[in-house]
Amino acid sequence: MRLPLGLLLASVVSGVLSVAAALLVMPGASLQYGLVMLLALLGYVVAASRGVRRVRWAVILGIGLLAVVAATRLSWYQEQIGDGSLLTYGRVGETAMLARWREMIDRERLAAAGLLLGVLCLTAGVLALPARGRRRGVATSLLALLLLAWFGLSFDRGFGRYPLLELLGTVWPALLGTLAAMGALALSGWRADRRWLLPVGSFLLALAAAHAYSDLAATWSGWWMIANPRDDAFLEVGVRVSTSAENFPQVSKAVEAALALAGPGLVAVGALRSSREADPGRAEAPQRR
Repeated sequence: MRLPLGLLLASVVSGVLSVAAALLVMPGASLQYGLVMLLALLGYVVAASRGVRRVRWAVILGIGLLAVVAATRLSWYQEQIGDGSLLTYGRVGETAMLARWREMIDRERLAAAGLLLGVLCLTAGVLALPARGRRRGVATSLLALLLLAWFGLSFDRGFGRYPLLELLGTVWPALLGTLAAMGALALSGWRADRRWLLPVGSFLLALAAAHAYSDLAATWSGWWMIANPRDDAFLEVGVRVSTSAENFPQVSKAVEAALALAGPGLVAVGALRSSREADPGRAEAPQRR
């Protein structure tokens, strides 16, 4: 078996194991397999890419940044397990809980910034591909506009009652990452490979970015409501502890993991295929050097 094919197979297997671990409520294992999946995918891109040089390096940087984000999330999870913060029982002080909650929001914003950079690199790789089919381009552009309209309506309906500037000050990396992913989706049809891996991956990547934004915004809104209670509201601060049998299996977590891994994977593979199909002679030129 050739090295690129072996790395691609390892990436697929690790991705499936990550989704299965998320389904079985094993977050640590899911994060570990997700990191292995991205690293194997990065190795595949480095070993097998024979496309336009700008496309190749943009995809390498994009997948590499997403792997850094995955490694950071795994480190944070292990840190939480080590200090027992995931196993806190009973009531806690409001100030301490809000401080820990705010720290979690800041970490998620940092991870969203890494996601934004990764998505921008992948979008740059899509933009560097030569334009091909017009019909497919119109289809993905319309799909991106529909997705953008849905996203805008969700934003206005869910968070219109919160201070807009404070909200944007927290969620701007996730918001820009979502918009960049939708831009990649709009471009993908004009530059799609024959198997449509690039448009499908771009669509999944946009959904994953929108979900990341939704999670960050929802976490911030919960913190804001407790930090700024109404005069007529009474809040009793505590920590909700779940058992391993609750919500088992967690289908939503499995879907989230699948989107976060399948999107970048299909974009990377689809971009390389599209660059080779568009101009085989030019695609081989960097290898001859």
